[in-house]
Amino acid sequence: MKKIIILLTALFLIVACNNKEKTNTTIAKYEVVENDKTQRLDSVYAAHFERNEFNGNVLVAEGGKIIFQKSYGIANEETNEKLNIQTSFELASVSKQFTAMGIVQLQKEGKLSYDDLVSKYVPELKDYEGITIKNLLIHTGGLPDYMSIMDDNWDKSKIATNEDVINAFAKASPEKEFEPNQKYSYSNTGYLLLGTIIERVSGKSFEEYLNEKIFTPLKMENTFVYQRRFNPKNIDNYAQGYIYSDSLKRNIVPDDAPEEEYVIYLDGIVGDGW
Repeated sequence: MKKIIILLTALFLIVACNNKEKTNTTIAKYEVVENDKTQRLDSVYAAHFERNEFNGNVLVAEGGKIIFQKSYGIANEETNEKLNIQTSFELASVSKQFTAMGIVQLQKEGKLSYDDLVSKYVPELKDYEGITIKNLLIHTGGLPDYMSIMDDNWDKSKIATNEDVINAFAKASPEKEFEPNQKYSYSNTGYLLLGTIIERVSGKSFEEYLNEKIFTPLKMENTFVYQRRFNPKNIDNYAQGYIYSDSLKRNIVPDDAPEEEYVIYLDGIVGDGW
């Protein structure tokens, strides 16, 4: 999946990468229910960590109580900074739930309907008939994957935005994969368009809308839309995302892998993963 980043101190989050260097684990300073179940959970994650199969944070709650919370490994291989319970992670497509929540809020406010055609808000795609907001939400719209469209049609020396993708679709006019409601097919394109609909209906940027309507009211103080190539910022306590290079025999950031160049030129996209 693609790269665009939101950083979230999660209530339940498991992030894995191939960590080649052992570090001490950091135990959360929270009151945790101690029982045999927590010991068994720790033994499972500790075993995966020792085999270089897991590096990340775990929180497990049962009946409204935290029964297990612990950090395993490091956040940055260059500085050897350890993970802790406040470390911010890249969430990619896990963040689609917030895009969906924004659409639900706008629907409840009467500013849109799930049955509205997408072309009502994105007239550039008027030729794609019959696709509704509901289709986008539940992945039944039939639109092709925008990443392949951009791979074929975009100048990769530039960072693309949602508007660039929409214009590329309008120009290239790729055929639908299927008619709306005929199939289910996971769609990043659909959630990119939902992000654009949030912006056009609310009159706010995607980041502004989520901050105002979701993150601030829920006191999600470490959560924000982060496009570190398109709009770089200095972020403290940030976990680098790594992939393992077979040729180099070590972890590298995706930016250093030629085959992952899309993480750079698609960093301006919001809605489907950030």
